Amino acid sequence: MTDNITIDTPEEVKHSLNFLEQIIEEDIKTGTVKQVVTRFPPEPNGYLHIGHAKSICLNFGLAQKYNGKCNLRFDDTNPVKEDLEYVDSIKEDVRWLGFEWDNHEYYASDYFEQLYQWAIKMIEDGKAYVCHMTSDQISENRGTPQTPGNFSPWRDRTVEENLREFKRMRNGGYKDGEALLRAKLDMSSPNMHMRDPAMYRIKHAQHHRTGDKWCIYPMYDYAHGQSDYIEGITHSICTLEFEVHRPLYEWFLDQVYTPGTVRTKQREFARLNINYTIMSKRFLLELVQNKLVDGWDDPRMPTICGLRRRGYTAKSIRDFADRVGVAKRENVIDMALLEFCVREDLNKIATRVMGVLNPLKVVITNYPEAGEEWLEAVNNPENPEAGTRQVPFSKVLYIEQDDFMENPPKQFFRLSLGKEVRLRYAYFIKCEDVIKDSEGNIKEVHCTYDKETKGGNAPDGRKVKATLHWVSAHHAIESEVCLYDRLFRVENPSDVEEGKTYYDYMNPDSLQVTKGFIEPSVKDAKPGDKFQFERIGYFCVDSKNSEVGKPVFNRTVTLKDAWNKLAQK
Repeated sequence: MTDNITIDTPEEVKHSLNFLEQIIEEDIKTGTVKQVVTRFPPEPNGYLHIGHAKSICLNFGLAQKYNGKCNLRFDDTNPVKEDLEYVDSIKEDVRWLGFEWDNHEYYASDYFEQLYQWAIKMIEDGKAYVCHMTSDQISENRGTPQTPGNFSPWRDRTVEENLREFKRMRNGGYKDGEALLRAKLDMSSPNMHMRDPAMYRIKHAQHHRTGDKWCIYPMYDYAHGQSDYIEGITHSICTLEFEVHRPLYEWFLDQVYTPGTVRTKQREFARLNINYTIMSKRFLLELVQNKLVDGWDDPRMPTICGLRRRGYTAKSIRDFADRVGVAKRENVIDMALLEFCVREDLNKIATRVMGVLNPLKVVITNYPEAGEEWLEAVNNPENPEAGTRQVPFSKVLYIEQDDFMENPPKQFFRLSLGKEVRLRYAYFIKCEDVIKDSEGNIKEVHCTYDKETKGGNAPDGRKVKATLHWVSAHHAIESEVCLYDRLFRVENPSDVEEGKTYYDYMNPDSLQVTKGFIEPSVKDAKPGDKFQFERIGYFCVDSKNSEVGKPVFNRTVTLKDAWNKLAQK
């Protein structure tokens, strides 16, 4: 069963020990563990996503908290799907999140010879055999949780025959799928993973580290726990789907464990699930391969590199992982919590600028024709040390079209005929006339300004009910602005209706590209620079499509949670 958890905007996070911390502290107290050693063990077969970020923060965080160490180990046991590109991207993501592994970088492929020798020993002990059944035959003969499976016809081979066949497998004597090594366990076990699981399969493929040295590769269930043991991992922290694998994990360790060495313990926690997205590397790869997104780092993707390109900060993701916490039961976290975390961080660090995305021309009729002045604007009211900047003011400005109505309703407090508003950091202006084209569409509005209200305050004390952002038309930088939104239009895209696929639930408005007019202070902004477009949202300079002097802006997040408002209507 999955819980749906909605978390709005918590003001603080109160900490108590989670169940993993309780286990670790008890192990330290009893002397079972002398030094805490964890690991983050990604398979280099894709880019990491936000769910991996939680695991990264958890494993590295526990090691930091208890003065231990965390290994970065690549479980590279499937050369068909793995690539050096993924290895490099994983290391970049972990470092970006703020974690280092010093000299503790390892690969399962480092242990291939040792794993092979252990497999030989298991054959000699009568606990493993070479089988020639196909994968379909194995599935058909495995049985059900209520009924026992059927033995392989090759299960009772002699030790000598199994050793000879396994060496033949290693030496390339079989094609892919013609043979595999299986553990001899219990074909009547209610745990299907214990029914003579595969240990080695044949793959004639180039490995990104070992080349063509091997043509047999250990299965994940065999290699994972043994690699933990080799590295002296004290706490092997996995997500809940591996709980049913734990008996097999323990059985494999039983075959190699030496008394007096560190005996790894596997513990499981609930994986991270977020609404309005899917965290399946297979599906994310399909999106990339089918060119439905702009690569793994598309800002709509839940990948760490996608979030980084979109403008999320490492601190906001670490904060999100901390707020989500560690649970034993699967749950679904509201995307609004992740967005809250990035808003909270960007509010403190993002430079404020003014930008207009849907421009309406405003002519200040009583301002000098060639007049120009530079006004002081605050860079970030949350950070006094951020200082100020100069923004230009001139006769012709742009404001947002939504900030003007010719015939407004009663509660409309922005600009309209005869009404006065404040321009941020500038003056009071009053609308005097509306200019339309031949079809009756508003082309521009004419206003007058009160030069005594410079800085946005009236000496006579009169008040206005609205403050608008604006840009000088002559000085503004015209930039491409990408308005990114959620990739799916439904909360649970994994719940596919009959006859439909994930693709049917994709949000057609997840990317809208427009032209924006931004104040000139952003002209030399560098990729990754973060801004708050006042009254609009938080934006980041795109790291992929920007050019020197021509920044492209990605919307990181709106100023408020518009999705929750829509859901309430």
